[in-house]
Amino acid sequence: MSEEKKDTAATGQADNDKRSFGLQRIYLKDVSFESPRSPDVFRSEWRPAVSINIGMQSRPLGDDTHEVVLTLNVEAKQEDKVAMLIEVQQAGIFTIAGFNDQERHQILGILCPQNLFPFAREEIVNLSVKGGFPQLVLQPVNFERLYQQSLQQQPQAGEA
Repeated sequence: MSEEKKDTAATGQADNDKRSFGLQRIYLKDVSFESPRSPDVFRSEWRPAVSINIGMQSRPLGDDTHEVVLTLNVEAKQEDKVAMLIEVQQAGIFTIAGFNDQERHQILGILCPQNLFPFAREEIVNLSVKGGFPQLVLQPVNFERLYQQSLQQQPQAGEA
């Protein structure tokens, strides 16, 4: 009986050894910047109300590779009028091998966007400055929490 447990443990270890996660490429898929009220927006004190929407899509490319696209939409309003709009689609190609479907889904929904976010955040800072505005630095995002929230919303969407 103890030999069976050892064999099972060895097999489980072998399965874990076959697991791999890798980043093949990071690239900017799409970017947009708008400043519809310039140059008038620069004539008043800058106290924007900023809203951020985060989206994520993934698709298999074959052979354990996936494209993941993190989309950040940032809107800054000054006196209830849009001062600046930025959309960044930061993408990456990831290798995810040896994981079951649930684990792969979690990796695509949590780990991949966590790797892409710093690049998207940097692009937003650069675009805001190039547009003549102060740096717009986004706070860190808890992608695990967002993933859990999206799982909770999926059954509700099916019932509606």
